[in-house]
Formats: sequence, structure tokens, C-alpha cells
Amino acid sequence: MRAGRLTKKWFWRWRSNPLRRRVDVLEAWLVLAACALIAVGGTLAGTVTALAADGVFARQRAERTAVHAVLLTDTPAAAANSYRTRAKVRWTDHDGSVHTGTTLVSSGKNAGAGVTVWTNIQGALVTAPPSREAAAVEADLLGAGAALAVTGLVVGAWAGTRWWLDRRRIDEWGSEWDLVGPQWGHKTS
Repeated sequence: MRAGRLTKKWFWRWRSNPLRRRVDVLEAWLVLAACALIAVGGTLAGTVTALAADGVFARQRAERTAVHAVLLTDTPAAAANSYRTRAKVRWTDHDGSVHTGTTLVSSGKNAGAGVTVWTNIQGALVTAPPSREAAAVEADLLGAGAALAVTGLVVGAWAGTRWWLDRRRIDEWGSEWDLVGPQWGHKTS
């Protein structure tokens, strides 16, 4: 036999073998179940999460409206770490009612300048909805995160199960040694 050659047998835990224990068969089935959970559960969780997030973003795009507003206060020049600042604005709603509120606008604008703000169905100021491209990227990232979370849970559960199986094997070896060990302590001559 060559040095360094692997002699690994595939599916050895399912083959008939006098050294095979019930714990080995249980471990083989648990490995198969964990792989199936990762493949199917991770894919399903990622897909459902991505579709749900995409639905939320589509609803936001449908419910939010861009409205022309006028700045009521000057905004300070851009600071080194910020290009947007909070300012008071006034806008006219689609029903003709005039509203005022505070929102984020570009820095360095004077009072009376026109800005675009976003309102929801009730007429309250909200953030701009994500574009289709940004929403698709965010939905994909959320879906991938959900798939990785399911994978992490399955791997963590498998690690705990593997620890329990190893402890059980060690206990079985200890009880078998208790039966066989005293016979080896006797002198033969």
C-alpha cells in the first residue's frame, strides 16, 4: 500500500459491518437530514425572505408620492461629514391643503428654494422609497442573510448533536472497557 493513500469507504455507516454501532447509523441519517435542511430550508428561507422584502419595497414605491416643497429656513453649508441637514419645509398636498414639516434636505440652500419631499397616503413626510434596483439588491441581501441564518442554525444544531453522539460513544467504550479491561490485567505465566 502506498504511503499517504486514503482508504476511505463511502457510505460505510450504512454498510453491514460487525463494528458498526447504532450510534453510527443514527449519525449517518442525521448528516443526511442536516444536508437536506441546509439545501432545502436555506433555499426556501432565502426565497421567501427576498420575495417578502421585494413586496414591501414595491408597496413603498406605490404608496409614496414625490411632492414639490419650499424651504422655510436656510440650511448651513455642508459639513465635512454630512451633505444633508434637517430643515423646515412647506408643501401643498394633492387635495390643496398646505402642510409644514421637518425633513432632510441638501445642505447649503437658502430659504425659498424648491426641494422634493416624499409623502405617504396620509400626507405625512416619509423617506424616499428605494429604486427598483436598490430594492432588488437589498431584497437579495436579505434573502442571502436568511439562507445563511438557517444554515448557521442547522450547523449549530449538528455540532451539538455531534457532541452528544461523541459523548455517548465514549460512554459506550468506557462500559465495554470495564468488561474487557480486567481480563487483560492477569498474568499469563
